[in-house]
Amino acid sequence: MFDALKSFIAELTGEAAAPKPYEAADYQLAAAALLVHIASIDGDFDEDERKRIQQLVEERFGLPAEEARALIADAWESEREAVDLYRFTSVLKRRLDDEGRRQVVGMLWDMAHADGSVHEFEENVVWRVAELLGVSTRERVELRREVREALGSAPQESWYRPKE
Repeated sequence: MFDALKSFIAELTGEAAAPKPYEAADYQLAAAALLVHIASIDGDFDEDERKRIQQLVEERFGLPAEEARALIADAWESEREAVDLYRFTSVLKRRLDDEGRRQVVGMLWDMAHADGSVHEFEENVVWRVAELLGVSTRERVELRREVREALGSAPQESWYRPKE
């Protein structure tokens, strides 16, 4: 209670504490948290995935290695505290235009392919995130194809096989 009153008075007087470099409303943190979620959803976060998440954050956000590592560490914490994907997708939907949201879905496909195979859980998360971001099914499938082609991966067999 006292901290809340102290914070309120600091805001009124203009003496509010400096914001953290990556706050919850930051689209970079939201996108990185989704990357962390995708990387760890299959229960195995291997070295290839660690390297790829670092590369994606550095390249896509134009961050030096140290800042990228700090963002990824904050993303791990945010993802661990989150109860659903909406916490991140709502920030991205507000802050990014259609092309920016498509790029996030493309990054998620890239991360899902980082370990050489796309797990059904990863596929499901990309589908849900795309829906929450307003990225159409057609665009989501096209983004997956583009990522596979860029990575030189052959289409994987579906985990579902109808009975013969």
